[in-house]
Formats: sequence, structure tokens, C-alpha cells
Amino acid sequence: MDLRYPLGKFEAPELFNDKLRKTWIHDIRKAPTAVKRAIEGLSDNKLDTPYRTEGWTIRQVIHHMADSHMNSFIRFKLALTEDNPTIKPYHEDRWALLPDTNTAPVSLSLSLLEGLHKRWVILLESLTDEDFKRTFYHPDLGEVTLDTALALYAWHSKHHTAHITSLRLRMGW
Repeated sequence: MDLRYPLGKFEAPELFNDKLRKTWIHDIRKAPTAVKRAIEGLSDNKLDTPYRTEGWTIRQVIHHMADSHMNSFIRFKLALTEDNPTIKPYHEDRWALLPDTNTAPVSLSLSLLEGLHKRWVILLESLTDEDFKRTFYHPDLGEVTLDTALALYAWHSKHHTAHITSLRLRMGW
């Protein structure tokens, strides 16, 4: 198994429908609880354990999720209020090295994810089929529909949670 991708790499579906969207919105809704459960009972020492050789620590993964999901939420709002806006990518690898990502209590990002996901779900559940076809332009990925972004972030939530749960399994925690 490739420890970088415990669930496999993201693959966008060719077709989108309401049933898939509801599943992905459910995944977004449940993500903060899933992450909290995944780290339950872990000491600070264990939170500072990389999930793989040369990988991020659990602490960095959780703070990355908050950073990444905030960016995604903003991208959704930009795409809903502007015509195909160009979004700004960021160096997630560099963000992971900043002091807040390496030292802040994970409870801060867990609280942030909880509130953010509640807002995100309210927004997502209000969108129409046409809204999900709206796009933003990512300089590295090209034009991205909100359908694809929703699928990606449902996967992203489970992907990083699986980094934690698979490490716990391997370590016997």
C-alpha cells in the first residue's frame, strides 16, 4: 500500500448527479467528527509522529486540513459570486512548516473545521445543479467545476483521516 494515498488517488467522476452530491456533502458534514475520533486519546508525542517516512505529523495533517478546507470554502464562494475567477494556489508544503502548524494545539484546527464545515454544508445544500456547474480557474489545474471541487474535498477529508487511522493501526495505538 502507498502510505501517501491510503484510499488511492483522487479520481473525479465523469458524470455528476444529486445522489453523488448528497454523499459528498454528507462526507463534508461528518469530517470533523471523523478526525476527532481518529485522534482520540493520542498524546502530544503521538500527534507529532509522521504518518509515513518524510511525511507530515498528525498535528501537521490536522492543521493542513483546516488551511486547505478554508481555501476551498473561499474558492466555492468566489466561484458562486464571480465568473470563473482565478484563484490563488498556495504552497501547502511550506505552510506545513510554519510555527502554528508545528506547535499549535490540534483543538484549534478541530474547532475551526467544525464551524467551517457547518457553514460549508449550509452553503452546499443550498446550491442548484447549475450552481455546481460554476467554475474557478486554478493556475495549476485549469478550470474546475464546483462538482469536481466537492468530490475532491469529500475525498480529501477521508484521505487525511485515513493517514491518521492507518498510522494508528500500524503502530498499534
